[in-house]
Formats: sequence, C-alpha cells, structure tokens
Amino acid sequence: MRQHVAALLWRTALAAGLVCGIGLLPWLTRTDPALTVLKARSAERDPTPEVLADIRDQLGLDSGPLHLLGQWLSGLAHGDAGHSWISGGEVLPGVLRALGASLLLMTVALGIAAVVAALVCARTLHLGARRRLDGRRAGGTGSAVLAALPEFLVASVLATVVGVQLGWLPALGWYGPQWTVLPALALGLPAGAVLGRLLDDLLPGAFDEPWALASAARGIPGRRIARHAVRRCLPALLPNLGLFVVGLTGGAVAVEQIFDIPGLGRTTLQAALAQDLPVLQAGTLALILLGAVATGACRLAARLLAGPALRDGALSTLHRPAPPTRRVQPVVHGAVLAAVVALGLPRDPLALNTGERLEEPSLAHPFGTDALGRDLLARVGHGALDTLLLALAISAAALCAGVLLGLLPRLSGPLVDTVNAVPAALGALLVTAVAGSGATTPALAVTAVAWAPLAAHTSALLAQERATAHLTATRGLGASRWYLLRHELLPAVLPPVTRHALLRLPGVALALASLGFLGLGAQPPSPEWGALLAENQPYAERAPWAVLAPACVLALLGALAVTAAGGVRRPGRRRGDRTSDAPPAHPSSPAKELVGAR
Repeated sequence: MRQHVAALLWRTALAAGLVCGIGLLPWLTRTDPALTVLKARSAERDPTPEVLADIRDQLGLDSGPLHLLGQWLSGLAHGDAGHSWISGGEVLPGVLRALGASLLLMTVALGIAAVVAALVCARTLHLGARRRLDGRRAGGTGSAVLAALPEFLVASVLATVVGVQLGWLPALGWYGPQWTVLPALALGLPAGAVLGRLLDDLLPGAFDEPWALASAARGIPGRRIARHAVRRCLPALLPNLGLFVVGLTGGAVAVEQIFDIPGLGRTTLQAALAQDLPVLQAGTLALILLGAVATGACRLAARLLAGPALRDGALSTLHRPAPPTRRVQPVVHGAVLAAVVALGLPRDPLALNTGERLEEPSLAHPFGTDALGRDLLARVGHGALDTLLLALAISAAALCAGVLLGLLPRLSGPLVDTVNAVPAALGALLVTAVAGSGATTPALAVTAVAWAPLAAHTSALLAQERATAHLTATRGLGASRWYLLRHELLPAVLPPVTRHALLRLPGVALALASLGFLGLGAQPPSPEWGALLAENQPYAERAPWAVLAPACVLALLGALAVTAAGGVRRPGRRRGDRTSDAPPAHPSSPAKELVGAR
C-alpha cells in the first residue's frame, strides 16, 4: 500500500512540476509574452509600448507568473481551464474537442499498427506453429525499412498520390470516418513495424518453452500454440504499447499539420509557439492524464495475462541463446551506405546552379538536384557525417539511461509516463529555456525523451525475467542481488533492449531534423538528412527524387541497424542450464489452458 501511495505522490509531483515549468516558459526563455501574443493575434500590428501595455493588462502579466499559475490552478479545480490568450475562447471545450479527434485518429492508427505487426510476425508464427524455427530469427529487414520511414514523409506520399492524384480518399480536413484513413496509415505503418519487430524478437523464445513443446507433443494444433505464444510475449510489450498510445495522440503534429486535423498535438504545438499558456497547460495536462490511464491499463493487462506465474516465479525465460546470424546483410547495407557517403563527399553540397533546378537523376547528378540546383548526392554525403555521428551518440546515451532507469521501475515508471506525454516540440522549447539555444540544444532535447521507451522495455523485461524459475532457484541457493543482476538479469535483458535502441536509430536522426522547424535544429543550408526531407517535401509531386534520396538513405540506415542488431545475442549458457528454465506445472500456464481446451 505504501508503495502505491509513494508512486502516486511521485507521479503527481512530476505532473505538477511539468505544468509549473510550462507556466514559467516565457519567463524562462526571457521573451516578452505580450509581444509573442501580439504576433499571434495580428502579425501586421505594430508592437508599440501602448499596445503591449494593453495586452499585459488584459492578461494580467504584470502580476507575475506565479500569480497566473495559481489563478489557473484554482480555476482548474472548479472545471475552468481559463480562456485562450489568443482567441479569448474557453480553453476546456477546445482541448476536449482536440483530444477527441486525436483519440479517434489514435484508435484507427493502433488498429492499422496491429495489422502491420501481425504481418511482420506472420512468418515466425507460421514456422513456430510447425516447429520449423530451428533457432533461426525469422524477421527480415522489410519491417526495419518501414519503421525508418518518417511519418510526415508517409503522410505526404499518401496525401499526394492517394488523395490528390488518384482521388480515392480525402486528403485534407476532418469531417468523417473517410478522413481518418490516410493519416491513420501514416501513423500506423511505422508504429506497427516497430511493435512487430519487438514481438518477433520474443516469439522464438516462447515457441521454445516447455509448455509449447509439451503442447506440440500432445498433438494440439499449431495455430492454437501460436496464439498462446503471442499471449505469452504480450506482457513484455504492453508497456511500450502504452507509450505508443500517448505518442500517437500528442506526437502526431506533422501528420495533423499535413492533413489539417485539429488534434491535440497540433493544438499544443501552436499554443507553445504562440505562448498561449492556458491552452498549453491544459493540453499537456490532458496528455499526462491520458498517459497515466494508458500505462495503468497496460500494466494491469500485463499482470492479468501473466497470471499468478508472475507472482510465484514460475515463468520461463524468453531470452535464450541465439545461434550465429548471417553477417552478409549488414555488410552489404553498410557497404552501400559507405559508398553513397564516399561518392558524395568530394562534391560541393552548397554549389548553386539555378539553371539545373529539380533535374532528374543522371550521370552528372546521380541523385538529381534540388530546387536550387544543388547536387543531392553531395548533400546526402556531407549530411551523413553529422546525422550518423550525432544519432549514434544520442542512441548510446539513451540506451545507457534507459537501462539504468529501467532497473528502478518505481522511480522511472512515473517519469517515463510524464516524459512521454511531452511532444518533442514542447520538449525542445523546455530544454531551450533551461539550457539556452545552441548547437547542443537539439541533441539535449532528443536525448531527454529518447530514453523513455527503452526504460519501459527494460522494466517490462526485468519483471518477466525476475519471475523465471531458474532465477528463483538461483536465489534460493543464496545468490546475492549483485550476482543475479550481473550474471542473470542483465545478460538476458541487454540484447533485446540494444536491438530496440538500434531499431530506433533512424527515428533519432529524424527527431533531430524535426527541431529545425522551430529554429532549434539544423537550418538551411545544412545538408542534414532530415532537413533535406523537410526542404524538399513541397516538391515531392514534381520531383519525387528530391525526397526519395534522403528517404532511401534513412531506410538503408534502418535496414543496417536491424540487421546489425541481429548479432547482438545473449551469450550461451553452460551445458545443462537449459533444463533449469523449465517451470513447474501451474494452473495459469498456457500449457494447462491448451490441455484443458483439448
């Protein structure tokens, strides 16, 4: 009971700290909120001292941030979130409408993600149901390429091709069910690829557990065994699913912008840029509450799926030693990527030639040219250095922080939920307010949120691994906590979390570029890959190669990361250790349910 109370207090303190930090945002950034509000209301009106003084008097800015924050909190206790500093309308109805639109979009996107994840795992399920896995990892690199594609690029392609050229579905607005299909596809395809890869990573271990072997020996159909294998792996994935729920709701800013959807992410971003504090605070609080509900529901579902076996230490480990993987694919992908960089470096990425604007790929320009006539191969090659090195450094830092904080779930659980509820744009503004603008600001902003899914994954895997039979036996023999952590827990958890971090490497590179829209990241004429996507996006219909060039190298980076991650394996155990993983018969085990159903 005390633990739950402490966790609730810690979660409340984090939420209060975040909301208070947002309330102090204009003063932390040392900007004049009256001037920002004036520009948001009317960009043509001159910021004279009289006009600014009138705005300060209307909003009560002269009374200070603490008074404004206390006034907003006191109104919130009575169901009043205040009035917008820009439009003057009530905040709560607008935020609830935006939340409803985002929840509808998120629900459809999760359905698409579930279908994509099932397709990613289909081959593993097929082979596992027929006992033909033979210890091989069945996942390919197609899902890695799909996971590496940025949502705004998928959204632009779908809106241009499916919505405008073919006219199959509406590409702009938010008026009914038909308008949800394209944006949900843009969000659900990459998310489903990531979830599918994580599930595919665990399935071979589930098919190799004693209950699956015993069920197959009794002649139980493979389809039923495969269904229970998915159920066996879900408790380790549900915490990440809860993060996806909040991430798809508040982080779909680019997709909502492209399709003109009045969602919560877009509303929160616009409020952050305009420093409309009542709307920004209410939107952030809604995301925090949604995160708490989603993660709580996912953790409860994980406990129900695991059953008493999680409490009694009767599970079997899902992380068995994997056989050596083929090293051809990562070598090929790495060689192609290195060749692209090597061919682009000798060229000038800043040389302008307006007479060769948007030229098609040719011998002189293998990747074509952009809207200013600059060689795209040169820009891709020169942008690789900054993009890859910085993304690798951030991924390594996020992996270390995620594993360390994942070892302390009571501390990191509420922190993960709070950090995940902050959209990347808002997180960048908060980091800028604290650390100031500079070359390190984008890296700090992305690192501040990149560790959260890795920490959630680590905590979920540790909870499963601590409940295994062999760990219970080792603990009963007198092993210390340090011994268990060093020789049992970390060797089982580090390989899958490292593969997860590598899977997110292209996303880290894109997150760095997305901050350029706020003036916090790479700015033109920088050849950073994400910036290339952003500046060439308006020409996607006329010159698709201008977008495909950086998109292909990002997809190649994703394929390289995932195929290289296949070599991250748990070291093999000594002979005879395998049998120690066999759990005792348990009423809630999948084998009992299968036998009972038979």
